[in-house]
Amino acid sequence: MKNSIRVQRAIKNITQAELAQLVNVSRQTINTMESGKYIPSTVLALKIAAIFGVSVEQVFELEEGD
Repeated sequence: MKNSIRVQRAIKNITQAELAQLVNVSRQTINTMESGKYIPSTVLALKIAAIFGVSVEQVFELEEGD
């Protein structure tokens, strides 16, 4: 699953730690999501998209084979 979390964070000018605090996960969880090693739950994906003020599809994109 591809994601644009890093880009969205840059647009909103927030750190991994700040985003993690907002969605109640660790900074390491945000880091592993950004690197594509962790696929978030639906609830977490919705929370992240809401913080950025965009749709889930604008943050997360399924790749062929996902």
